[in-house]
Amino acid sequence: MLTKSAARLFFFAGTILFSGVFLALTVDTIRTVPSQAHTENLTDAVRRGHHVWDRNNCMGCHTLLGEGAYYAPELTKVYDRRGPEWMRVFLKDPEAMFPNQRKMVKYDFSPQEIDDLIAFFKWIGEMDLNGFPPKPTMMTSSSAATPSPVALAGGAAKVPEKFGQICVACHSLGGNGGAVGPALDTVGNRLTAEYLDRWLKNPQAIKPGTQMPQLPLTDSERAELVAFLLVQKGGAP
Repeated sequence: MLTKSAARLFFFAGTILFSGVFLALTVDTIRTVPSQAHTENLTDAVRRGHHVWDRNNCMGCHTLLGEGAYYAPELTKVYDRRGPEWMRVFLKDPEAMFPNQRKMVKYDFSPQEIDDLIAFFKWIGEMDLNGFPPKPTMMTSSSAATPSPVALAGGAAKVPEKFGQICVACHSLGGNGGAVGPALDTVGNRLTAEYLDRWLKNPQAIKPGTQMPQLPLTDSERAELVAFLLVQKGGAP
């Protein structure tokens, strides 16, 4: 049983000790922020992208670095999940990619604003956040996904640009890519050129309610994708 004077001493000593620990941790945190946040990469584009984020109240629906609303997806690692080209297409017109599904407002961003937002998300995604947020298990990084040699089946000369920039955000090929949509290693055995062309042109017309977005492809880009997908039959050349 402590005496009154001993209890008082214990209280003051404990207060001073843990206040010192708190201050030391605060100083250490402030000291490591520049290196963990990679402040050397804070370009003018990143700053402009931050202003676009704030000006349009994006945090009213999304979370970033764990802060914000939970109505729409968390965006701390969106650059890794989706890649810059997918983001560019989506930000230009969200509903064009997901007709009658997406509730995101079309903000009519200028090309400069879209580039600045992408630069901002890239900087956010490169921060050292001690493992936050956990890496999603539903897909791998689309920006790093490169189909393996077996994916170049049937003598295809190269992976179409749009496939490497957008399609791999949801689909995998040769073991690389996303896992939202089905793997495409054997798609050439299952679907015809005519079906693939109609599907890529307007997925909703074939399967209403599908999660497959309507991609803004030119006729030549769509033809290139169809030719590439037709030779994916699950085997090496």
